[in-house]
Amino acid sequence: MSYTQINFTLGAIALLFAAAAFADENPDQIWQRIGAGDPGVGKFKSTYCQTCHGLDGNSTTSSHSPKLAGQYAAYIQKQINNYKDGSRQDPVMTAIAMTLVDNQEVLDISAYFASQKQMKGARTAVNKNGQTLYMRSNGCVSCHGVNGKGLTPNNPSTPVIGGQHKEYLKKQLRDFKDHARTNEASGMMEMMSSFMSEEEMEDVASYVSGL
Repeated sequence: MSYTQINFTLGAIALLFAAAAFADENPDQIWQRIGAGDPGVGKFKSTYCQTCHGLDGNSTTSSHSPKLAGQYAAYIQKQINNYKDGSRQDPVMTAIAMTLVDNQEVLDISAYFASQKQMKGARTAVNKNGQTLYMRSNGCVSCHGVNGKGLTPNNPSTPVIGGQHKEYLKKQLRDFKDHARTNEASGMMEMMSSFMSEEEMEDVASYVSGL
């Protein structure tokens, strides 16, 4: 069996496991979310990533290491490339991203995390104010969707945020507001966050983390 055939087999097996884990999802959408990478190969290449982001992309460190489970591969790829070119800054992630010199490696790692069952929060109660802010006209729901899982299966600009860690969501909102994070091309996140108070960020993050 050739290396290419092995890669394909590993990818097919990974997708079968993924499909079994969340049979309610459309297989075509799963494939679109995975993109051009091989999730089977990516599982082995992402061993170091799993230290912080979790074996299946569900990290346990709420503020520094986001969940990547079921995230769009194209979005993960964009963030890695942004760390590499300096348009997004983080001491740990920048250093790790710089070691990924092979673009296929980036595609495969992203595909592995994208192939996992999408992140889901463990909400005990709905933050009503956060829900109102999220669902208002021209609000977060316009890009991130009703359940925070996005509007298209593989989007490099608008990530899956439903079920993400609350503290991580709050930090990103603050970073966009303070212009500490500027790698969102449209400038929409910087603009939206600029109108939000600390309490509103807390409420929105609380609501979204439970989706």
